[in-house]
Amino acid sequence: MTLPVCIRILSVLLPLLTESILSAPVTATAAASENYRMAANDVVEVKVYQESDLDTTARVAKDGTIAFPLIGMVQIGGRTAEEAAQLIQNRLREYLVKPQVTIRITEYSKRRITVLGQVGKPGTFDLPDGANVNLLEAIGMAGGFARSAKPSRVTVKRVGKNGEEATFKLDAKRMSVEKDSPRFEILPGDTIVVPESLF
Repeated sequence: MTLPVCIRILSVLLPLLTESILSAPVTATAAASENYRMAANDVVEVKVYQESDLDTTARVAKDGTIAFPLIGMVQIGGRTAEEAAQLIQNRLREYLVKPQVTIRITEYSKRRITVLGQVGKPGTFDLPDGANVNLLEAIGMAGGFARSAKPSRVTVKRVGKNGEEATFKLDAKRMSVEKDSPRFEILPGDTIVVPESLF
């Protein structure tokens, strides 16, 4: 094969490969965003089809609510964009005929967790925008379990909306071995503690 022919082939293949590489993360992010549950300080854009006067951009309050025309305060914190859109849509039916609502998250709040104890890199970590993270993924962000860790005795501490603290004792070892084992979702503000194995 001559050099000019090789150059022509590369000129055709290179743009295709570049496009493929660049488009992959976008698809992954879009898929993750579908399952993302909105939290305080997220900024959302709410649109109602053919009702532009109702279009609203709002920041989610600490209690998980936003103010919306006609229907007042709406609790969207803890819901996906699709669930929140359905909620607003149902409440608008009192005023509109077959309303169609869409919600888009335009800005994500800073969401941090802390991982302590027997992990590779203990510290505070930012959760990825538009994605939910389970216990095993959070520990992976901290460098995974150290050799001295006891994965079957992981503790997650969580502060609720009213300031009350809840403690969850979890078997991360079982989660990593059994595919059908339920995954524990980590929320912003959680503190994960991995204890040391005494044996």
